Order: sequence, then C-alpha cells, then structure tokens
Amino acid sequence: MGQSARKLLTDDQFVAVRSTVQTDNPDITAEDAAAVVTEALAFVATCVLFPAASLVPSRMVDAGWHALILHTQTYAELCARLGGFVHHQPEAPDPTRYDQDVIDRTTALIEEAGYSVDVGLWGPPDDELVSVAASCQHSDDSGPIVPIPKPKG
Repeated sequence: MGQSARKLLTDDQFVAVRSTVQTDNPDITAEDAAAVVTEALAFVATCVLFPAASLVPSRMVDAGWHALILHTQTYAELCARLGGFVHHQPEAPDPTRYDQDVIDRTTALIEEAGYSVDVGLWGPPDDELVSVAASCQHSDDSGPIVPIPKPKG
C-alpha cells in the first residue's frame, strides 16, 4: 500500500480545499470530502510524474481537483513543489466517452507513483456523491490534461 497524498498540503491548505468540496456538496461528510481531495492530490502529482501518460480523473476526483484549482496560490505552490504545472481543460460531460481502461491506467500509475488509491472514488460518471463545479468530464486519450513542462522527445 502506498503513501497518502494528503501530506502534499499543509493542514490549513487541506482544510480550505476540503471546505470548498463541502460547500459545493452540502451533503458530503468531512471524511468523504477529505478522501476526494486526497485522491485529487495524488492525481495531480501523478500527472506531473508521468506527463505523457494521458491520465484522466474520475468524476469524483475531478470535483476535488476543481476545488484545489480554485485555491490558486495553493495550487500553484503545489505544482511548483511537484515540478510541473498541470493545466485543466474541461470537456462537456458525455457518458459515452467514459473509458474504464483509461481510469484503470490512471489508478495504476498513481500506485506506481507511490500513492494509495481509494478505488471507491474511481467509478463511472454516474455516481452521485459529489457534483463537479464546472460541467466537466475527462474521459479519453485526447489530452485534456496538459502538464507543463511538456515531456521532451
């Protein structure tokens, strides 16, 4: 079992991002919101580590990533510490583009990066635990995730 990505933020930063998830989703518990943010942190860290991999978040992890991005200073500092900025380019939701193989590849690389994966947060886009602030889905290999710097070669 890998490490938790929770340590990538200070306590104050983590609580602020978790609170944003809770504000956007009034019925979510603090524990579930924390899990969503932790998975989003692992996702971003893995995107930086594997910039050419065309990784995608699940709908629930995307909600945590959106909350993280809203805290621009925290997000910029996180990306700087990780060594690359991961840009977000939203796509309109379309369940027909959902690809479990891409999700499985993403979670496998998160584990390869040394992070634990909460598999319950990586399901198909029909889950109802969270709402994503922007109408957004990432589901294929066309590259909506753009890490900077881009890989050489």
